[in-house]
Amino acid sequence: MPLRRPALLITAALMAVLGIAQPAHAAAPAYTALGDSYSSGTGTRSYYSDSGSCQRSQYAYPVLDAARLGATLTFAACSGATVSGVLNGQLASLNAATAYVTVSAGGNDIGWSSAISRCALPWPYTCWAQIDSAENQIRTVLPGRLDQLYARIRALAPAARVVVVGYPRLFNGEECNLIARISPGEQKELNAAADLLAVTTRDRAAAHGFGFVDARAHFTGHAVCDDVEWLNGTSNPLSESYHPNRAGQTGYAAAVEAALRAGV
Repeated sequence: MPLRRPALLITAALMAVLGIAQPAHAAAPAYTALGDSYSSGTGTRSYYSDSGSCQRSQYAYPVLDAARLGATLTFAACSGATVSGVLNGQLASLNAATAYVTVSAGGNDIGWSSAISRCALPWPYTCWAQIDSAENQIRTVLPGRLDQLYARIRALAPAARVVVVGYPRLFNGEECNLIARISPGEQKELNAAADLLAVTTRDRAAAHGFGFVDARAHFTGHAVCDDVEWLNGTSNPLSESYHPNRAGQTGYAAAVEAALRAGV
C-alpha cells in the first residue's frame, strides 16, 4: 500500500535526525561552445537579439545539443573569430567542472572567405593564388596556433570531453548559382583545400586527445548545388554565403552529439 503523506514526512524527519542524506538532483553538466561562424550559426538567418555581430542562432548545433544532453550552455562562439580570438576572448567559462567543450576554429586564419569571394568573381578573375595562399597557411601557420589553443582548453577544463568540429567540402562540381560563377576546376581545388584543413585539424585534435567531427562525410550529398543543400551558396546578405543553413546545423548537431556522448 502506498505511503501516506504523514508517513513520508516522518521518514524524512528520521533520515534528517540520523544524518542520512536524501537523494539530490544531479546538476546539469556544463557545456561551453567555442569557435567561429560555423559554431555560432551564421547561415541560419535567425539570431539572438543580443548576439550582435557574433550571429549566435537558436538553430546552431550547440543550442540543439545542449538541449539533447540536458546541459547548461555557455554559447561563446562568435562569427569571424580566429584561433587567437577564441584563445583570448572565449575561454572564461572553462573550469574543472566543465563537462563538454566543442570548438571550430581555423577557417578565418587561412583567408578562406577571401579565397571564396575571389573565386566567385566573374571571368576573367581567378582565385588560384588565393587558394595556394590558404593551403600554405594551413601547412605552416595553423598547426602551431591550434596546438596553443587546444593546450589552453585542456589546462582550463581538465575533465571535459572536448570535440573539435571540422568544416565540410562546399562544392559538388556543378555550376548552379548565376550570381557567382565558381568553375568546376576552382571548386575542385577549394575542396582539396578543405581536405587539407580537415586532415590538419584532425591530426592536431588527436595529438591533444580530443574527439573530432569530420564534417566532410556528414555533408556528402548536401553541398552547394546538391538537391538537398545543407550549405548556402552566394546569398543576400553576403555574410550568409557558404555557411550551413538550418538543415546543415541539424546535421552537425547529430554528429557532434554522438561525438560528445562517445566520451561518457
